[in-house]
Amino acid sequence: MNKRQLRAHFKALRQQQHPVLQQGLDRLSGADLEAMLAPWSGRHQAGGVVGLTWPLAAEPDLRPWLQGLDRPLALPAVASGRLLYRSWQPDQPLFPDDCGIPAPVASGPPLEAGQLVLLLVPALAVDRRGVRLGYGGGWYDRLRADPAWRQVPALVVLPAACVCDRLPDDPWDVPFDGWLDEHGCHWIDDRDRHPSDLTNRSQPPHLGRRFARIREDQ
Repeated sequence: MNKRQLRAHFKALRQQQHPVLQQGLDRLSGADLEAMLAPWSGRHQAGGVVGLTWPLAAEPDLRPWLQGLDRPLALPAVASGRLLYRSWQPDQPLFPDDCGIPAPVASGPPLEAGQLVLLLVPALAVDRRGVRLGYGGGWYDRLRADPAWRQVPALVVLPAACVCDRLPDDPWDVPFDGWLDEHGCHWIDDRDRHPSDLTNRSQPPHLGRRFARIREDQ
């Protein structure tokens, strides 16, 4: 299948599996977040910002989990042809960005990459090398082509059914560091990474394993 066909296939599959994913995410706790960040101890900082996204149709809603934690949050916004992150409080009003997606208004300069400790990004699919299948806009590839943003740990959030062995990739694709599904967090072992990711990553995480935290009995 080409990318257009893959998007149609995984969009339908993600919608079907969305309730399963959301149930798993709703079991997450603050301890889960800190454990997810543990492999990145070099970047892990108290008070570091977690970037989430405003949920659209059939996308995971991370707000119930993250709003109750003692960490500042940020949402992405597209403005003047760029994807950037702005600080966000749960009671803060949102307004459509240049793509029509709810986002915080600009009340100062956007956040810099060094202020964020984790990006959580929805997707239609991801492969085991970290190649993400999105909607085709290329916003995250362009953002993470910047070496500073590439150093921010980034997870795709999606149902386990949307994880596949290999997706078609393009030269401009910037692989993610793993994924979060209804079973837990899965950091990609260095042996499985996309070759370009190993070349471009200046500080790879100490990952010889994958970590899954969510338990069915929680």
